[in-house]
Amino acid sequence: MNNQNHFEQLYHEYRVLVFNVALNYLQNLEDAEEITQDVFVKVYHSLGHFSHQSSHKTWIYRITINHCLDFIKKKNSRKRFFIFGPKSQHEQEYLNTATFEHPGILMENQEDAALLFEVINTLTENQKTAFLLSKLDGLSNPEIAKIMQLSISSVESLIFRAKASLQEKLGEKFKNYRKKK
Repeated sequence: MNNQNHFEQLYHEYRVLVFNVALNYLQNLEDAEEITQDVFVKVYHSLGHFSHQSSHKTWIYRITINHCLDFIKKKNSRKRFFIFGPKSQHEQEYLNTATFEHPGILMENQEDAALLFEVINTLTENQKTAFLLSKLDGLSNPEIAKIMQLSISSVESLIFRAKASLQEKLGEKFKNYRKKK
């Protein structure tokens, strides 16, 4: 199979997975679409160098997660950079685009989901990655360990700490949330 056919096969097999992972990380449709494009550009250019040390699925997950983390870092650094005021109208628009969009969540549950993702986004990178892959993507701990290049016990520990942190932070958030109503 030539590289073009192989790439097309990978694209059709994994595009939904990549989009969903990006959406879970970024909670924004346009950002998830952008990451999906970026991931497959990287896959296309790197396909000839794929070493088969892991499965294509693991490799593509790793690329997706790395792109999402880089995207978040870049977006956060831009926000800090523009804190002194926008240089143009376009920059102000950029700062105001932090909205919660997730098509898999019913409209009446959007506020609760936004609160949940707000707390998930406070986890460390590794905790967030392990938690999202486990709870939203339904991957097993051995699969997560391969993707994150960690031991299974490290993944179990990350998920445990993520759950404990979420439980504590959500308890506080919902106390404050109920007080406001």
